[in-house]
Amino acid sequence: MLNIKVIDQNGPIITCGENETLLDAANRHGVKIPYGCKGGGCGMCKVKIEEGEYFSKKMSMAALPESERELHYTLACKTYPRSNVSMLTDLSKVTNFQ
Repeated sequence: MLNIKVIDQNGPIITCGENETLLDAANRHGVKIPYGCKGGGCGMCKVKIEEGEYFSKKMSMAALPESERELHYTLACKTYPRSNVSMLTDLSKVTNFQ
C-alpha cells in the first residue's frame, strides 16, 4: 500500500493500493472528492498532484486539457499512484489554475 497525503481537508494520510484509483482510495477513507462518471469524461474529480509519481489511464481532453496535465492536474477516477503522493483536492486554493 502507498500513502496518499491529502493536502487540504486537514491533511489526512490515506492508503491506496497500486491497482486502486485515487478516487476509490479517497472514498474508502471518507475523503470527499466530487465525481460524476468515474470514466474520465466529466472532469469533476480533478485533483492536483503536488509530489510523487502516478499513472493515469485514458481521460477526455475536454475534461483535462494538455496544458493542465503538464501542471500535474489529473482526474482521480483514472489515476493510480506509483509512489507515495501528495494531492490537492480543493482546487479553489490553487492560484495558478488554468
